[in-house]
Amino acid sequence: MLASLADRVGAARTLPPEPDGVVRAMPVVLRLERPPPARTPLLEAAAAAALAVCLDARSGPGGEWHHAVSTWVGGRIRKIARRARGAHWDAVQALPGVTWTVGDAQVRALLPGPVDDVPRVVSRLQIAGTDLEPDDPGPPPPGDPVIWVDAALEMTVGKAAAQVGHAAMLYAAVHRLGRVPAFAVRSADPRLWAELCADPAAVTVRDAGFTEVAPGTVTCLVR
Repeated sequence: MLASLADRVGAARTLPPEPDGVVRAMPVVLRLERPPPARTPLLEAAAAAALAVCLDARSGPGGEWHHAVSTWVGGRIRKIARRARGAHWDAVQALPGVTWTVGDAQVRALLPGPVDDVPRVVSRLQIAGTDLEPDDPGPPPPGDPVIWVDAALEMTVGKAAAQVGHAAMLYAAVHRLGRVPAFAVRSADPRLWAELCADPAAVTVRDAGFTEVAPGTVTCLVR
């Protein structure tokens, strides 16, 4: 399912438009109750949830999700983060997808599909203004893959959630993973970011530049 993504790691090239002209995206629903969870566990849940949909048995050949997921993976793997709470969060649990929990943070990644044909329960969820204050989670656990986010970009939590989801998928493709690892997500200041980017083994994500950052920007990487 994800094998073709390995060639996109660090790629600066622009992918061609979808061959059938249909723009597809994976809705990533962030549970933001009052008070909301901390930023870091929410991003860790987002990374895992996006990958979990791709590695789910239903996304494999012959599975009920295979066509939707494989068609989307073959395109630009867009993700659109939305926020929900209360009854709206409960409602999205009935839609095809995977909910992932890290601590008190929860994210549900839904089956990808055309951006202009999403279920009403999803379309009414807000996209803009999704943000949380930076937190201090401490050092990442030893042995876990770490998704490092460029702190200088000051991405909203919605944008960052999409980027770490991309990172998880690319990392899984490069390492041919069959299960979701325990990703840690951490922010890197400019000095650390420069060091991380110099590592040729890092799995990097270059953004297409549709929102918040310039096209070709390296938003995050995995080591």
